[in-house]
Amino acid sequence: DAVIEGDVALADRANMVYSGSLVTYGRAEMLVTATGMETELGKIAGLMNAAKERKTPLQESLDKFSSRLAILIMLICAVVFCLCIYRRMTLLDSMMFAVALAVAAIPEALSSIVTIVQAFGTQKMAKENAIIKNLKAVESLGCVSVICSDKTGTLTQNKMTVQQIYIEDRLYEPDQLDLLNQTHRYLLYDAVLNNDSSIVDDKGIGDPTEYALLEMFRRIKADTSSILKEANMHEDILRQNMQRLEEVPFDSDRKLMSTKYILHGVPTILTKGAVDVLLDRCDYVRCSDDIRPMTEAEKDKIRMQNQLFSENGLRVLSFAYKESDENLDIHAEYGYTFLGLISMVDPPREESAAAVAASKRAGIRPVMITGDHIDTAVAIAKDLGIVEDASQAITGAALDALSDEELTQNVDRYSVYARVQPEHKVRIVSAWRRRGAVTAMTGDGVNDAPSIKSADIGIGMGITGTDVTKNVADMVLSDDNFATIVGAVAEGRRIYDNIRKAIGFLLASNMSEVLGVFFSALLGFTLLNPVHLLFINLITDCFPALALGMERPEPDIMRRPPRSAKDGIFSGGLGFDIAYQGILITVITMASYIIGHCMEAGCFEMPRGVSPHGMTMAFLTMSMCEIFHSFNMRSQRRSVFTLRGHNKVLWAAMLGSLVLTTVVLEVPPIAAAFGFTPVSWTEYGIALALAVLVIPIVELVKLIQRRLGK
Repeated sequence: DAVIEGDVALADRANMVYSGSLVTYGRAEMLVTATGMETELGKIAGLMNAAKERKTPLQESLDKFSSRLAILIMLICAVVFCLCIYRRMTLLDSMMFAVALAVAAIPEALSSIVTIVQAFGTQKMAKENAIIKNLKAVESLGCVSVICSDKTGTLTQNKMTVQQIYIEDRLYEPDQLDLLNQTHRYLLYDAVLNNDSSIVDDKGIGDPTEYALLEMFRRIKADTSSILKEANMHEDILRQNMQRLEEVPFDSDRKLMSTKYILHGVPTILTKGAVDVLLDRCDYVRCSDDIRPMTEAEKDKIRMQNQLFSENGLRVLSFAYKESDENLDIHAEYGYTFLGLISMVDPPREESAAAVAASKRAGIRPVMITGDHIDTAVAIAKDLGIVEDASQAITGAALDALSDEELTQNVDRYSVYARVQPEHKVRIVSAWRRRGAVTAMTGDGVNDAPSIKSADIGIGMGITGTDVTKNVADMVLSDDNFATIVGAVAEGRRIYDNIRKAIGFLLASNMSEVLGVFFSALLGFTLLNPVHLLFINLITDCFPALALGMERPEPDIMRRPPRSAKDGIFSGGLGFDIAYQGILITVITMASYIIGHCMEAGCFEMPRGVSPHGMTMAFLTMSMCEIFHSFNMRSQRRSVFTLRGHNKVLWAAMLGSLVLTTVVLEVPPIAAAFGFTPVSWTEYGIALALAVLVIPIVELVKLIQRRLGK
């Protein structure tokens, strides 16, 4: 019948029943305040419907680039076609030149290589407990700048552990309890006997809070004369020796659990529960040597200790008993003797602090979002290094007081959000996205689904997550571990780097083919035929580009800030690299053609029309130049000679391409089909030597770029 005044968080509306709730017992009359989409469950569905999918930065960059490239190719093809007509070539030959140019310009393998590289990345991530459901999420992981994570089970172990015990104005560690002290012993009786959980094969069964008490019990050293020594500190044997007579189970209204046993020949009621409830039912307090009346001063000391525990992020249970032979029911839960307080914590995962530190070094902002009280959340966040003080935390109620504009302006001030509701998570993600951040959001419950769907990367929990959450997530963690997210981000960065390397290699190669065909047409000779360009595109372009997608991560991959979602595909100097490298391969290839023509003619002259030797040497040089250049692309700025390890796939691609190119040139039937003529070993060596030049020249440019700091 109580009316709660003011704006109260959803979890604190104790007088409300929500759609989807299960009624386990009792009778009640309810006033229906909302139906359908107006219910809290309906609001979650509405938030999910309102969340729209966005294209990844790579998709947006490739879409823009593709449209611009298509226009540029059409213009160049039109110019080449007009030049051919002007040189009085037949219409068919002119069309063939234009088609050859289009074949050379279009990176046909680009989309398939991007997809294959991402697919290989998902396979590797799956082995590391990150299951990718949406392929585009692989690339988006590389530019994540904010990770919004749940606390329980993701940053923490989801396993309660006893910390300190308060008895008689003193704090004890669990292994400091003295079983010769009757207060300590009765507290352990209460913790173990008034407990429905168990531990089987080192795995807790039941409530995590209760089996944390059992784990504490197993750490105690028993005296030689105690029944606890006979039990070898095992709760099952203790329970067999002390049979439970009666019980009143825990419920959320009473916030208490009581059981009745015969302890040392005396009927005794053992009770544990919330401090504020049980303390008011205590008339006495147990000391080591006697029992004294409970005073208000004593209660204030206990309440103060409870507050100190709570401020340190600890959950607190109080324990009391009374010797009585009355029947145990809810009316008997008064007149207790206070025993003490036991504080517990869901400890952080061992790897969480290191993962948080690694994410900060990588320029990623870790944000904790939890339904816990703010004191508990701040304490855990401090331990993990997420926040330095409580000013970086905010509650859901305070969040409601902020408009969307105010939240957007101040969202970077907060790294901990406590007592949040489903719509709060959506607002937090939306605010970060309005600030230009790429966000990852974790969740496990149905109420997390809208925020997961609205985030750039939605992350579901594989162990504790609901089916709804897993269905809308882009990635599912099979171990529910924050460290796995950071590892997935590192893998996402590696994949994006490798995609850029493959794109840079493909575009530089295609650019060299375009420029070669274009300038040779202007100069009046045929550099390569359409079938030659097609072979180069399919063999010497595709395989090395695919091999670059398997490249290892560079050493500084998690020591640099995340790239901006606004950065285009050619950012970071990639556009300049493609341009000069494409021009370089063009110059080398045309030089090979001219040398081949002069060796065929026996004198120096500019070629006209078709030179069989020149075309053969140009084909060999361009094919192998692109292969050698793929080794340059293993790193955009680092020297290929300083990279650790070898890309075995790239070496295989080089050897395979060399063999296939040699077969096309040296096997007479195939060479004739391609229009090649046999060349001498001298010409063959010159063509290969020219192709190798791409490595030292690019190395020199990289050195200059490193010196200039670009």
